[in-house]
Amino acid sequence: MRNPLQQQQADRPPPVGPFRSRVVLRVNGRTHVLDLDNRVTLLDALRELLDLTGSKKGCDHGQCGACTVLVDGRRVNSCLLLAVTLDESEIITVEGLAAPDGALTPLQRAFLDHDAFQCGYCTPGQLCSAVGVLREAAAGHPSHVTDAATAADTARPVVLSPEEIAERLSGNLCRCGAYNGIADAVAACAAPATPERTPPPTPRRT
Repeated sequence: MRNPLQQQQADRPPPVGPFRSRVVLRVNGRTHVLDLDNRVTLLDALRELLDLTGSKKGCDHGQCGACTVLVDGRRVNSCLLLAVTLDESEIITVEGLAAPDGALTPLQRAFLDHDAFQCGYCTPGQLCSAVGVLREAAAGHPSHVTDAATAADTARPVVLSPEEIAERLSGNLCRCGAYNGIADAVAACAAPATPERTPPPTPRRT
């Protein structure tokens, strides 16, 4: 049975006037052409029109991170973005993280291995945010706690220390308090620190 927003979508004629738009959203590898009220958020479009309910509505004010998804490779709070601003964007939700055959990613397996969730409500947002964190660090993007020397060298990845992980995931709240497991799971998937180059040993004289 369709929910009210889906029924309105099916019954509505092509958009007219300044208050509706035809929007193309590419979600988890599939293209969706939607006729949207310009005020519909990405979160509501995903949940109410596309039945992708993994992204959760928590605070609806961009403060809890439960709605985090990836847009063009970067993590965003989907409750704060208007869907009409994302025409032709590539969007990945928690439903799109695993392989087509259902095989889990290393990050998803790490969440299981490190008991990184309890009730699970925040987990989809935590996972999508963690994917963004790993990509940002690998690309050399500094955070608030990155030291000045590392931040200046954006050509090298940022080592994800416990402090870096805590800072970068601070926008995702877990009411159950599973933060230690979440941080451990992200650390398990982080690129290892680049060892310092050591000079070759000096040949012994005979």
